[in-house]
Amino acid sequence: MDEKTMVNDILGSVKADLKTYQGAISECENAMLRQTLQQIRNNDESFQYELYKIAQTKGYYKPAQPATQPEIDTVKNDLQV
Repeated sequence: MDEKTMVNDILGSVKADLKTYQGAISECENAMLRQTLQQIRNNDESFQYELYKIAQTKGYYKPAQPATQPEIDTVKNDLQV
């Protein structure tokens, strides 16, 4: 397995983990456990972003094109109902 594949697999795995943490956090009643899960999630988000920057620099990951201002405005308007 080459480096590019490994990096993209890790990014995908961390993304899935973040969704799982978010679900657990939103349903957690125990304040200490909730705080612990939030800390783990925050650390994983930081790790994901650092790995993403490395992957982008090496050309392993191509982000989506930025949204245009009219697209942003449309989404804002739709969500402000």
